[in-house]
Amino acid sequence: QVQLVESGGELVQAGGSLRLSCAASGRTFSTLGMGWCRQAPGKEREFVAAISWTGTRIRYVESVEGRFTISRDNAKNTVYLQMNSLKSEDTAVYYCAASSRIIAVSADEYDYWGQGTQVTVSS
Repeated sequence: QVQLVESGGELVQAGGSLRLSCAASGRTFSTLGMGWCRQAPGKEREFVAAISWTGTRIRYVESVEGRFTISRDNAKNTVYLQMNSLKSEDTAVYYCAASSRIIAVSADEYDYWGQGTQVTVSS
């Protein structure tokens, strides 16, 4: 089993920045593909960003390309999502997720989920 705990979500104005963090435990972190997904009210959960075991492969959903940056620190068992130039449409609950795959690029490829952290962007 893998336990994931997110932090960093809050209310921010449009154009602002936030950094989400996710601490993992329960399995060797460097053998987990990590990622972030989000779910807005009334919408399905969508993939946002993914990073491979060693951080050499990264993928983003097109809507966040150039604004969000995913990274990981295997020594700290932590994955991050730096979010810049936030828009109102980024408002959602953001979930950290882990996969046994080297990299997982859709929500249904993840095996473990955190409890979620709310990000609200006011316009």
